[in-house]
Formats: sequence, structure tokens, C-alpha cells
Amino acid sequence: MPAVRFEKVLIADERYESVGVFDVDNDGVLDIVSGGYWYPGPTFRKKWRIGEVAAIGEYFDDFATIAMDVIGDGYTDFLTGGWWGKTLCWRENPAGDPQREWPLHKIAEVGPIETIRAWDVDGDGRVEIVPNTPGGPVRAFKLVTDAGGKGAGAFREHILYEKPSGHGMGFGDLTGNGRGEIILRHGWLEAPAGDPLAGPWTLHEEFDLGSASVPILVADVNGDGLNDLIVGQAHDYGLDWYEQRIEGGKRSWIKHPIDPFCSQYHDMFWTDIDGDGACELVTGKRYRAHCGKDPGGYDSIGLYYFKWTGEGFAKQVIDFGPARVCPGAGIHFQVVDLDGSGLPDIVVAGKGGLYLYRNLGIGENPER
Repeated sequence: MPAVRFEKVLIADERYESVGVFDVDNDGVLDIVSGGYWYPGPTFRKKWRIGEVAAIGEYFDDFATIAMDVIGDGYTDFLTGGWWGKTLCWRENPAGDPQREWPLHKIAEVGPIETIRAWDVDGDGRVEIVPNTPGGPVRAFKLVTDAGGKGAGAFREHILYEKPSGHGMGFGDLTGNGRGEIILRHGWLEAPAGDPLAGPWTLHEEFDLGSASVPILVADVNGDGLNDLIVGQAHDYGLDWYEQRIEGGKRSWIKHPIDPFCSQYHDMFWTDIDGDGACELVTGKRYRAHCGKDPGGYDSIGLYYFKWTGEGFAKQVIDFGPARVCPGAGIHFQVVDLDGSGLPDIVVAGKGGLYLYRNLGIGENPER
């Protein structure tokens, strides 16, 4: 099977585990934002300071980089939060000025944050901010906007489900009713009739996904018209898809392995990486997710995409090797077309460094 070629580029030898991609300075060119620094495109050779990020052992307390214009000034800010700070925050873009640091603003104390995602929970065309706080309830934070739809610098908190959410979370139209459901490790949450943010949501305990990834992907893998689940084990071995079946009006789930031999699949994307019009699964091992204490924590590290063949997934290696050779994928990486080629590139941040994998299209991978 012909594979996508990638050019591997070291951006910075940093240990942050989250990265975002957006236009910081409004010059029409995408930039890379990770931890305490941002790197202006298209070369990403310069490095500008964002601000201090708390360091705890091997970690930085920065587990997401969610782009959003919070104050409506036309410059993109970002949201973040971490396990130890227990606080959802946002960093204010200083109008693209590289000489100024980004003020840090508190949104809410929510408990230890595994990571954060942005999903359109209420279906109004604007995303809400959803932190995964394993020991706490499921919350969605909606940006307050003015009459023109611009951000007003504040968020409204909505508690959707009171009980602990557990590790792992996803969002998508699981039932085919045109509304989104929230996927947890131990079942899926159904929105109430009317306003989804009004709550409470109803839990359907139809599976147990283990130490599930964030996100748990919702996608029709086999093209049968029913959305399935793709889930990695964030702190154990395993990557699987769960086939949804409905017989006699009853829903069931059939587990199929994708890759049982690798561990710490924490973040993932379902996207067209090779430009053939069909989506592939892009993911990789998070290096030292629990500082070597997870099963497989000392195994070699890989970054991969998996192509659906009609019968199963074919594993394609993007990069592989020991620490300092392959960085794997951190807790929040990006798949985005950085150079306008029409093919999505991959930007990963982790304890092994910040790297760009430029998508060169179908062919044999060059030597790294």
C-alpha cells in the first residue's frame, strides 16, 4: 500500500505536551503555539515568549491549547488548564506583539484537568469548552458574546452530568438523531429535549472503554450508516474500534482491535491524511504519560496513521524509535494544513520535543 511521505522538522527542544496552530499576529500565516512560547510561520524558526507555565516534575501544567477570540478584538487567544492547577484558564493575545507576554485569566476551578476539547454541544454553530476532569462532573463553558456575536471576555458554566466523568471523553452524533452525544468511558450521555446546555443529560451504560483516550472518536468506520467508536488506551496497551449494531431496536457494540501492541494512545484525529477523500486515523504513543509507570511506558515510541481497508485497519508508520528519535504524540497535538498544499500536516508536542511533520503526499518516506 503506497504510504504518505513526511518531512520531519524539529521546532523546539521543549517538554510541553500540548500544541495549537493559529494565526497569532494576523499576518495571514499560521503560527505554532505550545506551552510558554509561540513560533511564527511559515518557517517557525523564531521563538517568542508567551509567559510562565508551572513545572511539576516531568510535566508542565498545560494540557490543552484551544484557539478562540475570547474578547472579540480580532486576535486569537487560547484556553488551557492542567492537572495540578485545577483551573480552566485563558491566555490573552497581546494583539500579536511578540515583545509582550500573554496575560493569564482564570475562568473557573474545576478540579484536575486531564485535557480540554472544544465541541459544539448545543448545535448553534459555536463551540463550547469541555474539560475532561475524571473525578468531577461533565461541564461545558459557553463564551458570552455581544449582540454582534463577538466574545465578551467571560464564560457561562453549564453542568451537564453531576457524577464523575472518568478518564476519557468524546462527542458526536452516536444515535443518528442529528444531535450530539457525549461519550464517556462507561457509557454515552443523551442530551435533554430542548436546550442541551440546560441539563441534566442521561447516561446509557452500554460499554466500558477502560482508560479511554481524549477524544473518543465518533465515526462510521465501516460505512453501514451507523456511527462507531474509536478509542485508544491512554494509560495501557490497546487501540480499538467498537462497531455499533442495532438489531430489533436494541443497540449493541462489537469490539475490534486496531493495534493491541502499543500503549498510551491519548489523542487522535479522524481526518483525510492522504487526500483520497476518505478519513484515516492519526494517532501515536504519548511518551512517558505517567513518567514510565504505565504499561509499555518504556517501549519505543511511534507516530502512525491507520487506513481503513474495508475489512480492517492497515497501520502506516510515520515515525518510530526510542526517546530522542521519535517524540510520539502528546496529550494535545494538531493535524492541519500549514502551508496551503491541500494536505494536512502534523504538529506534535511532548516530553520528547516539539516537531512538525510536513505532509509530502503519497510515495516512499525519505530517510529521517
